[in-house]
Amino acid sequence: VPFFGNKDNGGDLVETSFFVQGLLAAHQYFDGNNEKEKNIRRKIDTFWKGIEWKWYKRYPDSPFLYWHWSPDQAWVIDHRLIGWNETMITYLLAILSPTHAVEPEMYYTGWADRHKTGQDYRIDWGKTDDGAQYINGNTYYGLKLDVGVSNGGPLFFTHYSYMGLNPHGFTDRYTNYFHNNQTIARINYRYCVENPGSYTGYGPGCWGLTASDHAWGYRAQEPVERLDNGTIAPTGALASFPYTPEESMSALKNYYRNYGHFLWGEYGFRDAFNLSDNWCSTIFMGLNQAPITVMIENYRSGLIWDLFMSHPDVQKGIKKINHIQ
Repeated sequence: VPFFGNKDNGGDLVETSFFVQGLLAAHQYFDGNNEKEKNIRRKIDTFWKGIEWKWYKRYPDSPFLYWHWSPDQAWVIDHRLIGWNETMITYLLAILSPTHAVEPEMYYTGWADRHKTGQDYRIDWGKTDDGAQYINGNTYYGLKLDVGVSNGGPLFFTHYSYMGLNPHGFTDRYTNYFHNNQTIARINYRYCVENPGSYTGYGPGCWGLTASDHAWGYRAQEPVERLDNGTIAPTGALASFPYTPEESMSALKNYYRNYGHFLWGEYGFRDAFNLSDNWCSTIFMGLNQAPITVMIENYRSGLIWDLFMSHPDVQKGIKKINHIQ
């Protein structure tokens, strides 16, 4: 679990949920009757059933989950989990837990909250009231966005929760999430092609604004001029393969064939680059490498989606949410 500062020295529910998403897929992959694979499944079950999701409500009647808890600083970080962002999977796993489940209604009272707390959070994130009530309905670059902040936000919102959760089959009161994620990726692509900031390299083969390493540290890029400084992370386009296969392939070929001499290394593509500033990251960030690998495989075969979605607890949890539509 990443360490984000001296106050973050305890439980991180969101990063834990990303890990568990992988564990449940692994549980289904290692389905043999030999003792080694049985033992893998037992260990995964023990870990999965031991996570105290309900603890992260903080208060018994809280409509929200909270991101962090520290054994010596308690809830000092005080970060409620409110969508639209990367935390959908956290609510889903908390709802479908066989041992420490939260109420299914928290999907709408927490993640998709449309009241003042949720609105204030989204306005603070996006600096606009577009999408403040979770639903959006505005048109960006010719595309109507059902759910999300202005212009859709950074692309990792469409990646992290959906490495195991298959968005094709997940529809709530407001949208189908494959359709919505695809719209966000296409908005991002069209913004980069239009290139309102006139950044070097932006175009059909160089796009995808998301969170990554920067010359100025780690930060999130979005398809909004004031939130764009010319930095492109390969994971943006490449982890979007299920949503934009042709556009993602164009980016892949361009990054490897034309920029590979500085961008490609031992572990794949380096984390990010900025051609306007003649800068390239020196690191390979696991947080961005993993979605590339997983989402390309999901586009190619649907393997990880199929594994995660086949877990009995996942199937039961989705039915719980569907029941309160």
